[in-house]
Amino acid sequence: MSAVSPLLASASPETVRLAIDTVRTLAMDAVQAAESGHPGTPMALAPLAYALYATHLRHDPAAPAWVDRDRFVLSVGHASMLLYGSLHLAGYDLPLEEIRNFRQWESLTPGHPEVHHTKGVETTTGPLGQGIANAVGFAVAEASLAATFNRPGHQIVDHYTYFIAGDGCLMEGISHEAASFAGHMKLGKLIGFFDDNGITIDGSTALTCSDDAAQRFAAYGWQVLQVDDVNDLAAIDAAIAEAKADTERPTLIITKTHIGFGSPNRQDSAKAHGEPLGKDEIALTKAAYGWPSTEPFFVPADALAHWREAAAQRAATHTEWKHTWQAYEAAHPELAREFERRMKGELPPQLEQAFPVFDAKSGAVASRAASGAVINAIAGVVPELLGGSADLTGSNLTNVKGAQPFSAAQRDGRNFHFGIREHAMGAIMNGMGLHGGVIPYGGTFLVFSDYMRPAIRLAALMGVQAIYVFTHDSIGLGEDGPTHQPIEHLAALRCIPNLLVLRPADADEVS
Repeated sequence: MSAVSPLLASASPETVRLAIDTVRTLAMDAVQAAESGHPGTPMALAPLAYALYATHLRHDPAAPAWVDRDRFVLSVGHASMLLYGSLHLAGYDLPLEEIRNFRQWESLTPGHPEVHHTKGVETTTGPLGQGIANAVGFAVAEASLAATFNRPGHQIVDHYTYFIAGDGCLMEGISHEAASFAGHMKLGKLIGFFDDNGITIDGSTALTCSDDAAQRFAAYGWQVLQVDDVNDLAAIDAAIAEAKADTERPTLIITKTHIGFGSPNRQDSAKAHGEPLGKDEIALTKAAYGWPSTEPFFVPADALAHWREAAAQRAATHTEWKHTWQAYEAAHPELAREFERRMKGELPPQLEQAFPVFDAKSGAVASRAASGAVINAIAGVVPELLGGSADLTGSNLTNVKGAQPFSAAQRDGRNFHFGIREHAMGAIMNGMGLHGGVIPYGGTFLVFSDYMRPAIRLAALMGVQAIYVFTHDSIGLGEDGPTHQPIEHLAALRCIPNLLVLRPADADEVS
């Protein structure tokens, strides 16, 4: 194994290896105890998780909601034990007993990570590809807030968004939509890792896919880097440094891994993907690691101490930020109060009086015209309201008049041109909402809610404050033909738990 990051140069290679293998063995043991789950990917990616949580992420286990922390998204949500093991070892509020209860009812360790349920989890992932788009949304929110609130010498918003995606994430169409948007917007503080292990549940990825991921993302406008062996921590360090050096492009780091790493009979096979290794194979694998115990869920004291020491060093970045914040408060008190209000999710008190009134004197006002009027009325008092549409601005009437578009050159723009990417639009909005400090909205025709339904469903599951503006729900669509007539869509949306669906009858109900 190559040398570790300079931050942890004092640690011996043996201690580092033990710290990484602890993530692997916890994953094996948890999946075995649950008699279901996905051990192979956590076993493969353990060095990357260690590199991120121990040496690169700005995070504080004692303050998981710190506003300027780096965000990490595990798009391959089935590899949840990678995240849970890292959070436990780093000192988040996730006791070992919760690891033992992996995938059990009411545990903090469900089969796929759930935001607001487990501290340190940034978003709910499971449907593959959603996490990539969520990460894009996090990066968008960071860029918007930085442009709005940072001042020379006072960088209170300055963090990165990382994600890990697998073959399945890249196969899903949403990955194309989101990556294309991110490249065009030059989101240079977005850093993704592609877990290139060549295995899916059915077997080799060669059964279904012959894409060149490097050329694909380069075509989107991303910087593409390669790490030939995920166990090479120095190579991971160098790749992250190179990613951060390129401020004009998001970065994809293609990382070669071996699913089920170290398993004598399961490594690099589909058998290591979505089922327990079995007690005998676990014993063989631990022996291959030189593991010091046969006891399940064994955490070596040296490994735990090393993880906690590393986490304490990363938490020092929070202490540094507090000093930055104090200086900002002193220099820009009004901006500081506004930033705090927005990050707390508090709405301005003058909002209630901002809504326009439509009555008989207003005459006949089309509901989408009323919607546009409402958006512009409240935009004046709710500056965190950001959004647009999927290439239907003039039809949805989602434009804030007088505002600039959000772009690579105009990060504080409020009007979003999501392009013809309804699915990604919904999932990017989820990331923006989860980040905090902004309230995203997005518009399209009601019939195209089908394209973004998975993201809407996840928003409802997560309690994301996102606003969907659906227009063109009318008998007047007849000339467009049946493809553009939303017949079942209203009922389909109302079937989604926790989703508030309003179908205003007139302009007054819109407001």
